Amino acid sequence: MNRTPPEPVHIIKERREAVLKALVGGVPYIGFLGVQFDRRGDELTAVLPFRDDLIGNPLLPALHGGATAAFLEVTAIIVLSWSLLWDNMEKGNGPPLDPANLPRLPKTIDFTIDYLRTGLPRDAYARARVNRSGRRYASVHVEAWQDNHTRPFAQASGHFLLTGRDD
Repeated sequence: MNRTPPEPVHIIKERREAVLKALVGGVPYIGFLGVQFDRRGDELTAVLPFRDDLIGNPLLPALHGGATAAFLEVTAIIVLSWSLLWDNMEKGNGPPLDPANLPRLPKTIDFTIDYLRTGLPRDAYARARVNRSGRRYASVHVEAWQDNHTRPFAQASGHFLLTGRDD
């Protein structure tokens, strides 16, 4: 029985990192906010490093609601895109993903945010869960926290239109 040997782990990790870097690099606003993504297997955690210019109310001080909303939405879009690319990426199918060869990102249909408590002047983290993903539509839930994962300061639910290259 002849079996092809599995790919070396470092090749798989390099491919995953390249895909994530291309996805994140394809959205300039993610760089403007300073959002980074920590990858563990197929799970992504978004990190919004604290900066003074993210403060909306300096008297509290509290993170700006728009910065929080943008953080949640970009987390949902990148995690959804990551989940859609996962199978082909793992098989090594298709052309390599780079800024010139990015898939079209999902388009937001609606995005509802619940501000549960004040966002404090410190780093924030978020994870998204794809609830449903079909050929044209996806539903995603996102939670953001700061010091304690079980105490989110904001959460959101969004619906996205999945578009192909020819749409």
